[in-house]
Amino acid sequence: MADEPIDPAEIGGEDEPPIEEKPYKIIFEANKCIGAGKCAEVSENWELDLSTGIASPNSYFIDDSQLEANVRAAEVCPAKKDDGVIHVIDRESGEELAPDPDGDGSLSVDW
Repeated sequence: MADEPIDPAEIGGEDEPPIEEKPYKIIFEANKCIGAGKCAEVSENWELDLSTGIASPNSYFIDDSQLEANVRAAEVCPAKKDDGVIHVIDRESGEELAPDPDGDGSLSVDW
């Protein structure tokens, strides 16, 4: 019997901080990162590891003060033909804030 697909919005579980403290979550498709480093150029939360060519966030859960820079990182990511591999999710509504290529808030993770 095949395992059910993972719902990316559910990742984090018990390790998640309270929504009141960190109302947004980063979902990162690291396996599709092309190492352009644009995320690290626009957001202090992102670092490009030159030895692996893969970026990574310093934190997967963010607050309002970090939202704008992480939305920008998601929007400038050129991977997946400019649909990006960085996804900023509103934890309360489950809506994808960025990159939101379909314009409807649905999660655009491609796993």
